[in-house]
Amino acid sequence: MQSENMNPRAWYLETCAKAGFVCDAAQSVAVDELESLWQQLVEFKNKRNQFLGRSLLSPDVPKGLYIWGGVGRGKTFLMDGFYRCLPYRRKRRIHFHNFMAEVHHEMKRLAHEPDPLMALADNIAHDTRLLCLDELHVDDIADAMILGRLLEALFKRGVVLLTTSNYPPDGLYPNGLQRQNFLPTIALLKQVLKVLPFDGNEDYRMLQGVRAPVFVVTEDTRRQMELMFQRLTAGRFAQAGFVELGHIRIAVRCVAREIVWFDFKELCAGKHDQSDYLLIAHRYSTVFLSDVPEMTEGNAAEARRFAWLIDVLYDNQVKLVASFAVAFEALYKTEHADSRRITSRLAEMQTQRYLAFSQSCRDI
Repeated sequence: MQSENMNPRAWYLETCAKAGFVCDAAQSVAVDELESLWQQLVEFKNKRNQFLGRSLLSPDVPKGLYIWGGVGRGKTFLMDGFYRCLPYRRKRRIHFHNFMAEVHHEMKRLAHEPDPLMALADNIAHDTRLLCLDELHVDDIADAMILGRLLEALFKRGVVLLTTSNYPPDGLYPNGLQRQNFLPTIALLKQVLKVLPFDGNEDYRMLQGVRAPVFVVTEDTRRQMELMFQRLTAGRFAQAGFVELGHIRIAVRCVAREIVWFDFKELCAGKHDQSDYLLIAHRYSTVFLSDVPEMTEGNAAEARRFAWLIDVLYDNQVKLVASFAVAFEALYKTEHADSRRITSRLAEMQTQRYLAFSQSCRDI
């Protein structure tokens, strides 16, 4: 049976029965909440169809869900299952980084409108009843200020939000610039969404199967990466000085049709941001990254960009071949807001399962 014809509980029970899948109590509790939301959304849709043309009244919009907990526990997995199960046409699932990049792009496009943000909210609400935002975390003052007004406008227009995060609402944008201006947004999230703590016992990304030799920590890293690049490109690559993506130029070591090789200093020690990384992820299926240093208090800005880069590559199923100064498990010398999530994602990105899934996504 396909998940499109199932409710979340039936889908989860069928998945649990598959060989190699481990169910846990935290996931089961979350599935109960998702099942409840699914039933409410299905009932809402049926009532809307009955009301149209018969009454000016409309049923109440269901309350959304905010699922938060540690990295690698299965939040995204459950949200994706819910999304596939819901028999809606007006639904969208997107990672928060990608969503905010689109928001900034659309606001520029709508700059001629009296209020570009409200015009954007109208456009989103027209096409989307359910919005699934994965990995909500705010670390930018511009995003923080935009997000509050946009979410308030979307909720008023009847958009239902299902979101996952590694942080509770009160933990969003910690120590951020002008954080007091973001507090009303936190209050709004707690008012409009049901907040569900979610924390299983295991980081399942750290337990993913056999690892492939795509991360290098040796004295001869340059030579090893050159051999891998030559093998993956069958020797057909250019020693280009840069690549052009959109309106920007980014320095590279080598580039082939779907494979590109950057230095860490170029991507993470300069002025690049998530939008640049999205351009890379949409153009290339494999990214080589040289000389990733240990993350310390002295390179906090670089660590922040590196976290953005890994999030974007991971969310777009891009393969990563990288050389590290230390083993990736010891990459963060001090506790960092993103360290657990990034370490967990790096662990999965070098598994045979991730590499095979990345390839299958590119083949579709």
